[in-house]
Amino acid sequence: MSTPLRTRMRGGWSARAVSLVGLLLAGLLLAGTVLAQASDPTPLVFRDDAEEARFHQLTTELRCVMCQNQSLADSNAQIAHDLRREVLDLMRQGKNNAQIKQFLVERYGEFVLYKPDVAPGTWLLWFGPAALVLIGGVVVVLIVRRRSAREVPPANDEQEW
Repeated sequence: MSTPLRTRMRGGWSARAVSLVGLLLAGLLLAGTVLAQASDPTPLVFRDDAEEARFHQLTTELRCVMCQNQSLADSNAQIAHDLRREVLDLMRQGKNNAQIKQFLVERYGEFVLYKPDVAPGTWLLWFGPAALVLIGGVVVVLIVRRRSAREVPPANDEQEW
């Protein structure tokens, strides 16, 4: 009787499985580097310093809709690149900052603004934290008053324990 060929390695993995896992990891690594290099191919070109200053001031007031905690100026997300181009195009169409912000709000909602307007739809955003602090303070005061209202009964010296 002949001995079977050894196709398994020490850990129980076959040579084929190891090579497939290696190829998969190499493919993922290659895909990651390709995606990481897919950035904005052409930088924005400004007509003058005033346009550039206005653009930077405006993009710092707008939030990246994907990153959520970065301004449009700071984000490297692809949508941020697209939105920066859109903002520059709107500026060149002669729209003022309020019109550009309104355009983006209509498209993405109030979230795109770092400082949304105080309106009935944003009252919770503006006044919610203060309301929570006030409610917490009232709860603490009520708990303290209730505990202090409970009087400790006077010690009775005649009672034996």
